[in-house]
Amino acid sequence: MRKTIMLLCFFTAATVSNVFAQKQGQDLIDSLIVELQSARIDTVKVYLMSQISFDYSNIDPDKGLKYGTDAYDLARSIKWEKGVGNALYYRGANFLAKSRFPEALNDYLAALKFFEKSGDKSKLAGTLSNIGNIYGYQKKNEKALGYFLKALNINREINPKSNFEAANLGNIGLIYFDLKDYDKARDYILQTIDICVRHNHHDMLPYALVTLSGINLETKENLDALVNSKKAMALARETGDAGVVANCYANTGTAIRQMVMQNNQHLIDSIFRGNRQAALREAKVNLDSAVQILNKIGDQVLLASTYESLFELEEYQGNYKDALAYHKLFKTSKDSVFNADKNEKILQSALEYEFDKKESATKAEQEKKDARNSNIRKSITAALAGALLFLGVVYRQRNRIKSEKKRSDELLLNILPHEVAEELKAKGSADARQFDEVTVMFTDFKGFTQIAEKLSPAELVAEIDACFKAFDNIITRHNIEKIKTIGDSYMCAGGLPVHNETHAFDVVQAAIEIQQFMQAYLQQRKQTGKEPFEIRIGIHTGPVVAGIVGIKKFAYDIWGDTVNIASRMESSGEVGKINISSSTYEQVKDKFRCLHRGKVTAKNKGEIDMYFVEAVS
Repeated sequence: MRKTIMLLCFFTAATVSNVFAQKQGQDLIDSLIVELQSARIDTVKVYLMSQISFDYSNIDPDKGLKYGTDAYDLARSIKWEKGVGNALYYRGANFLAKSRFPEALNDYLAALKFFEKSGDKSKLAGTLSNIGNIYGYQKKNEKALGYFLKALNINREINPKSNFEAANLGNIGLIYFDLKDYDKARDYILQTIDICVRHNHHDMLPYALVTLSGINLETKENLDALVNSKKAMALARETGDAGVVANCYANTGTAIRQMVMQNNQHLIDSIFRGNRQAALREAKVNLDSAVQILNKIGDQVLLASTYESLFELEEYQGNYKDALAYHKLFKTSKDSVFNADKNEKILQSALEYEFDKKESATKAEQEKKDARNSNIRKSITAALAGALLFLGVVYRQRNRIKSEKKRSDELLLNILPHEVAEELKAKGSADARQFDEVTVMFTDFKGFTQIAEKLSPAELVAEIDACFKAFDNIITRHNIEKIKTIGDSYMCAGGLPVHNETHAFDVVQAAIEIQQFMQAYLQQRKQTGKEPFEIRIGIHTGPVVAGIVGIKKFAYDIWGDTVNIASRMESSGEVGKINISSSTYEQVKDKFRCLHRGKVTAKNKGEIDMYFVEAVS
């Protein structure tokens, strides 16, 4: 169903000093650069440049390539074989970080010869693993498996039960997963989880658990898929890994969908008290949550799979219009993945051709030099202190500092529009702006106070949350900004913070989808004997002022008479209908069929021309 990408790259770097060991990220690099500037011994320079190259691989691979190449050139000029091998090893990490697989493979294969000759088993295992990673990314599974198994044998000899052994086991499990050998895949992933749990290798555990949930989905073990996704989700939220969180949402939604479609009544009874509609709603909420995150991080592979699951969910329920929409999104994402793969293969073929030519020329030149200098060639060795192990987790995971910044940015973007958040970060404040024309929508539930009195607090929050999550997903698809919720009232606006010409159409279209959702939700509640939730929707188009208020718990808000009139459109409307003003009607009359209500008295606003939106023209 879905393949979790968990290829784990790891490298071995030498320790410079205790002072440097206490630093990380750019601080560590700056310290190493200062040390490099005062270095007088060439072998020390090679070592420091190699270390800087490695540390840049997670921050700025382009700079890492420069330092790696300088280290390589200097090591060759002084004929220091160990330095040449290390420089190739660390430079390869930067090529790998940029997904330049032919160059990375070229460096790692060359480094492999040096480590085999020197007997450096730690570097040898790391190199074998990274070669396996490259073949794994390229879907050359048989080659990847061979290199991972070689690395595993060495790590079991020198680093038993280490994070390196766990990484090898996890990668082997993923290869078998991709080969659809689910029994072997499960066996290796379980070994990974066992080492991670027993020896506190927490970085890898969420990836192993979400991979196990993917295996569970393929083998129709839906309850296990739910349990393992839940465990992975808890860990991933702590680390802020959006990719794993999205995968957990997708796996959870798919597991519930499969549970219902396979008519697994025992699980439906035990988890959802026999309520199939509640199960289907939960599946939809999780899949929609996955789509939101995947669109942000740009994971087209998993996005396509999630759209496919949403298509199957809607088709199963007979919602053929929504099913068709999701199928189109699935095809678009799938085509995007296909085209990207095709372009990457073309690029890789060109790079491989160029490297083959370069390698042949270099080899011929080196053979000439070897013949001339065979009587004077000697190895230059140097003693360097210790070794510090670094683990680069899951497809070039960024360092902790960047991860924390990403988490902060995501939290800020959940509160403020992107443009406003960027202005706030740059200036420490955000200016209020006048918008000449936006479209504002209000929704409100009829008789909410009476319904609330009949529900427990937990049930009340759950019902509102289910509705507002659906509203959030709908307006996000139509590029509408959520402004706020006040109790059971929901407010949003189109045409800000970046002006567009389609805001009125976008908001009315979103209102129709909200209306359709609430109609379906109303029927579900009636069928289960619950109080019906009915909604009024009001829309008005006009000028507003928008900006941030307060200095704590920032809130992006809008002000102006347009907001008041939009609110009156809602309160002057009728249950289950979309009530729009004449200014909105003029914007959308060619695209929607509307019923003129005449002039209707609105509280504190006098008589206003109003229209009910009937359907799309």
